[in-house]
Amino acid sequence: MSLLPEIYEYIKSGESDAEDLGLEIEHFIVDEKGRQISFEEITSLIEGVAKDQGAEITYIDGYPVGYYNGKYSISLEPACQFEISINPYSSLEEIGKIYRDFLSLWKPLFKRKGYRMIYGGNLPLIETGEITPDDIPLSPKKRYRYMDAHFRETGKYGRYMMRASASTQISVDYRSEEDLVRKLRILQKISPILMIIMENKIREGSHLPGVADKPHLLRIQEWEDLDPDRTGYFQGSFDEDFGYKKAAEAVFHTPLILLTDRGSTIDVGSKTAEDLEYEGIVSPEELDAERRKALVEHYLSMGFFHFRIKKYIEIRVADSVPIDRALSYAALIKGIVYSDENLDILDKELQDVDSIDKINEAVRKIEKDGLGAVIYHGKTASEWASYLTGLSRSRLRESEKGFISDVRIIGSNDRQEGQDKQTA
Repeated sequence: MSLLPEIYEYIKSGESDAEDLGLEIEHFIVDEKGRQISFEEITSLIEGVAKDQGAEITYIDGYPVGYYNGKYSISLEPACQFEISINPYSSLEEIGKIYRDFLSLWKPLFKRKGYRMIYGGNLPLIETGEITPDDIPLSPKKRYRYMDAHFRETGKYGRYMMRASASTQISVDYRSEEDLVRKLRILQKISPILMIIMENKIREGSHLPGVADKPHLLRIQEWEDLDPDRTGYFQGSFDEDFGYKKAAEAVFHTPLILLTDRGSTIDVGSKTAEDLEYEGIVSPEELDAERRKALVEHYLSMGFFHFRIKKYIEIRVADSVPIDRALSYAALIKGIVYSDENLDILDKELQDVDSIDKINEAVRKIEKDGLGAVIYHGKTASEWASYLTGLSRSRLRESEKGFISDVRIIGSNDRQEGQDKQTA
């Protein structure tokens, strides 16, 4: 008996005719010096707000690290990056309203404590080199202690990713296995363009240590040199037989670093889900349905690919941005992935981009030259951004087209939105 078939069934159970969008935004909560809020302060606030709202509190290792109120959930990332995850909705207006309600609740609380919410792919003090990741404490959750130790051995930028990065994530539905594969492949092909139009930096020329020739996509560079077992693009996704089975097998064979079960976390190093079963650390036949589901979701969560497959496709290539820009991004995605006509066009237009290597080549060029990088078919990333914007707007409802009408946000050369727009 094994949980591998259940991973397969979990992914398959995501099939839906819905055309919803899930939105997640991570924020930095900083004081007047730009340093992040402490774990003790933020968890105390989370517990108080959750109790006032009658929300369901999430405890990990005994700490109140999030809550769910029926419309969105709140959670903490490794160095207290403050994340909101909004339930899937088809309406961009509804997503925006929920986020602004969240903001009206939390912004005054932080202000009274002397903090503010800011956005960016990296913490500004890190991007400008005023501090290093070693100056930023991790939260005391065991999960992050184990991950921190692991990533120090696997790449150069684990400390940067965990302590100083933040993202915007969009989730989209798939109707079938064929639909999942097609959407995933097309999203991967256009992802270099999505990365650069959603870059959010403080300074134009800033770069990671030792790579002055790569002043773009700093957060992406951090993820790519983090751990080859669980980052980058989904290996095998361009194989002819890729589908639910191969996606499930990839999850089952990904080194886990840690195991969270029944509220406790242990270090399992490079062991995979398969290894845990073989060694008897996890005995599927002894698990009830609730624990089986929780373990499947834990296994899925330990892959940090640019696109994560769960019961939906999670798009993870954008920097943290303010809500108006996030909604523009969501509209752009919606007009592409929920239009069979646009998927057909991009399938044909990008049929020669048939490998992860070709996509990575485009990413490397953009890291050096930004929107001016010449990528597919001799066109610049900026030209591709305008092309994708036009395709998307052509298939959106009239009420939605306005979300991506500002070309300064989608496909511009403007990297810095200004302090008034960086701060909520």
